[in-house]
Amino acid sequence: MARAQQLFHERGYDGVSLTNLTDALGINPPSFYAAFGSKAELFEKVLERYAGSALPLDDILRPGRNIPEALADLLTSAAGIYVANPLEAGCLVIEAARSSPDADCSIAARRYRAETLARIRNFIAQERPALADRLADFVDLTMSGMSASAREGWSEARMQDMAIMASTAIEAAWRLAE
Repeated sequence: MARAQQLFHERGYDGVSLTNLTDALGINPPSFYAAFGSKAELFEKVLERYAGSALPLDDILRPGRNIPEALADLLTSAAGIYVANPLEAGCLVIEAARSSPDADCSIAARRYRAETLARIRNFIAQERPALADRLADFVDLTMSGMSASAREGWSEARMQDMAIMASTAIEAAWRLAE
């Protein structure tokens, strides 16, 4: 799964062929289909693996935590993760969601992205329901831009600077909504 994840992250769903996968996994096509069903089913498993390990959402969005501080941690964590490995820059989920709207990979990725956005929105709504949609959308937009910038080769220092700037905007929006 780790090797398949690396390939999909490096090249995107459409950039990975069955031959790439079978060569990387050291299996033949019939074994691949027996093990994974299809490329789309393998990608779904990779997304599940990635979404469960990429960002420590349970820790960052834990109940009772200061919300602007937690959102700042989310953005700075994402900035570091998105640039940690140049071959796997950006967020696998966000980048796959940008694929062809009807593609299986895009549909699955958009579902994971929507689940994450809902978690962020619900976390904010614990204290500020009226601000939850706008602030969650801002975090999502920021993370999307950071993912694209990481794919373009931005440095970690530059990414962290953007995360800090976005965190300042979050804190200001939080104070204005009091």
